[in-house]
Amino acid sequence: MKKLIFLCALLLLQTACKQEKPIVLADENKRGLIVENAMVVTAREEASKIGSAILEQGGNAFDAMVGTELALAVAYPYAGNLGGGGFMVYRNTIGAIGGLDYREKAPLASTKDMYLDENGDFIPNKSTLGAMAVGIPGTIAGVFAVHKKFGTLPIETILQPVIDLAKRGVVVTYKQEERIAKYQPAFLKANKDSIIFNKNWKANDTIKYPVLANTLERIMANGRDEFYKGETAERLVRFMKDNGGIMTIDDLSKYEAQWRTPVVFEYDDLRVISMSPPSSGGVCLAQIMKMIEPYDLSQYGHNATKTIQVITEAERRAYADRSFYLGDPDFVDIPGDKLISDSYLEGRMSNFSFEKATRSSDVSHGEVQIVESNETTHYSIIDQFGNAISVTTTLNGAYGSKLYCSDLGFFLNNEMDDFSSKPGVPNMFGLIGAEANSIAPEKRMLSSMTPTIVEKNGELLMSVGTPGGSTIITSVLQTILNVHEFNMTMQEAVNAPRFHHQWLPDLVMFEPNSFDRKVINSLQQLGYQTNEENSPVIGKVDGILVLKDGKLEGGADRRGDDTAIGF
Repeated sequence: MKKLIFLCALLLLQTACKQEKPIVLADENKRGLIVENAMVVTAREEASKIGSAILEQGGNAFDAMVGTELALAVAYPYAGNLGGGGFMVYRNTIGAIGGLDYREKAPLASTKDMYLDENGDFIPNKSTLGAMAVGIPGTIAGVFAVHKKFGTLPIETILQPVIDLAKRGVVVTYKQEERIAKYQPAFLKANKDSIIFNKNWKANDTIKYPVLANTLERIMANGRDEFYKGETAERLVRFMKDNGGIMTIDDLSKYEAQWRTPVVFEYDDLRVISMSPPSSGGVCLAQIMKMIEPYDLSQYGHNATKTIQVITEAERRAYADRSFYLGDPDFVDIPGDKLISDSYLEGRMSNFSFEKATRSSDVSHGEVQIVESNETTHYSIIDQFGNAISVTTTLNGAYGSKLYCSDLGFFLNNEMDDFSSKPGVPNMFGLIGAEANSIAPEKRMLSSMTPTIVEKNGELLMSVGTPGGSTIITSVLQTILNVHEFNMTMQEAVNAPRFHHQWLPDLVMFEPNSFDRKVINSLQQLGYQTNEENSPVIGKVDGILVLKDGKLEGGADRRGDDTAIGF
């Protein structure tokens, strides 16, 4: 009898204590690469190797960022780029944090209605394919801003391996073979002449990029101004004009990357540092995590019905706020502190019940729908000095606008499609925008990119991020929760099946053949609409976890060619 009373008391105590998580021993066979000192995780082995080699030469994470970013432009032209932009969040060795916004801008000649015809109707493909879809690129400005502020190695030391890679060539993977073949019809539509990617490339072929190598050599010799004011700028503007674009030398010469203050919030004993607007990632991540914090996910279980319910309902409410309130902070007032305040978020979850699904039509701001392109890339770096960076960069769509400048050796973005071209009318990816994200000259378009760094008890714990369009935020969220709530290794956390809800459409997307059928059925009985067909990949997460002994574990997503390299 005493034993029974004791067991009952113990059970009640465990149920009552949110912080007392069940102990789950990690499967050592499911760990990613573990190293002593420093690590780089990217979408391609070639880029990870270049970043890691820079660190081994004594460079820091910021030096490695420059080399890694530009190596991705060579090895992963699907999303790596000179003709796009991105966001970086950092935490340095003494714990200071910051963010860099090198998101693209609208050209000076842009107008609010530039993608509408004389009847006010949206013109198909104009914002996605070809020269009119291109925003002013920020990547070169971004990496040089980082190097100027934090770099320690000469730029020549950093860029020469990237140039050598472009000259030597990159071996085509099976996944890359499929991607090139898939988008070749679009390459033919966007370009006047044949481009290097129109060839019948097969896995194990080697693609060399001598023209891109020449462009990088000029940038190495002349610095960032080569891209924005020099010969490269002039050749780029001439190319854009010849293809019907509106980019000018003034557009390029006026472009500057912007240092931003990250969004910072707490969840249990974690301190989460993520990107601020014009990325929506940090605000949305903060909203979701703070709304789910009162619920004991670890007791419900990983990908259990109640866990999915809580996360889905928090996502529903955060995404309802996203496009209505968020845009370029240089153009619109954003109530960021209000959106992530405890009082506001408590009210947002007040009508949630485990008994049935909330209808998205009952959640405010029902005109705004968010679906973005998935073709972005992310990389994480932690160096031997304790500096950590998290970087997400993109051309927007796969190979961006599909417009390839053969004279300079790179694709141009189609980021203009991330603006609200016409409020109430969906773009190519289903996005129905709000006024906060309307087009204006020199304005930055809204993004879901969510490069994130996590601390635990004041110490560096994790660098994490992913591509995936509107699924970026939810993929980063689930990866953090997998480690924190469910005691997974970094590799387990990255590999785990993911689900996604974004308010509209009122649908919970699941990676196919990855979830317990009983869980799916129970959610359907509660009123949730589910879909396993249209989401074969939800994010491709790359992350680094600092282990208790100070070593680093890399999580390189099994869904891509992603690779962790370190020493």
